[in-house]
Amino acid sequence: MTMTTEGRTPPGPFSDFIVYVDESGDHGMQTLDRHYPVFVLAFCVFHKPHYSERVVPALQTFKFNHFGHDLTILHEHEIRKETGDFHFFRNRQHKNDFLGELTDLIESSNFVLISCVIDKAALKRKEAVPPNPYHVALAVCLERLHEFLLEQQQDSALTHVVVEQRGQKEDDELELEFRRICDGANRLGLRLPFDVKFASKKVNSAGLQLADLVARPIGLSVLRPDQPNRAFDILQRKFFCGLKVYPVPESEKPR
Repeated sequence: MTMTTEGRTPPGPFSDFIVYVDESGDHGMQTLDRHYPVFVLAFCVFHKPHYSERVVPALQTFKFNHFGHDLTILHEHEIRKETGDFHFFRNRQHKNDFLGELTDLIESSNFVLISCVIDKAALKRKEAVPPNPYHVALAVCLERLHEFLLEQQQDSALTHVVVEQRGQKEDDELELEFRRICDGANRLGLRLPFDVKFASKKVNSAGLQLADLVARPIGLSVLRPDQPNRAFDILQRKFFCGLKVYPVPESEKPR
């Protein structure tokens, strides 16, 4: 999946792209959820004009059609568990139709996907003192984001990376690690022109909702690769440089 701004240099201090981030799974290493022992970080990278002119109106129309208003915030967990605003499904077919339309909306939304899946069990086996999975995934995604913006000739302008608030302590730790990576503590050894913005969980952001919807299908594609996963089949076409799994699975290591 690629985009182009035709080599256009941004006229102001900001790039033509905005990034929305969400996660799936627990980034803690004390215990492993045997049903979902991975941590997923997903970056959805949108070209701002397409996002504001096409993606946001399409999501609002979807909400008007299904809820009669656009105040509902789409959360993958609530949809899957049918809680909150999502207890309205009349039957299984109604839910499948809703999910199918939502998947079609994601497919038609033109964004670039950058993601890293941390196999927490493999990480514990590899490292005596395992690093924070969120920090590992964040470095991978920021490095790939820089490579994408370099390809788009947008690497000289500031790009905002929007994440959902999790709590003051967690947010402070994340901001510190984000700035450390951007100051040069990365595989590229470069200063990265990114700034992090924290959004309340109550913010009705189309970009954050789409990031929330894509994260779990990515994790399931690694955990259960043989299980049908239509959402991931669509997402595969949006990846920049493919999906990164860390540590590298034994089956993918060079012989």
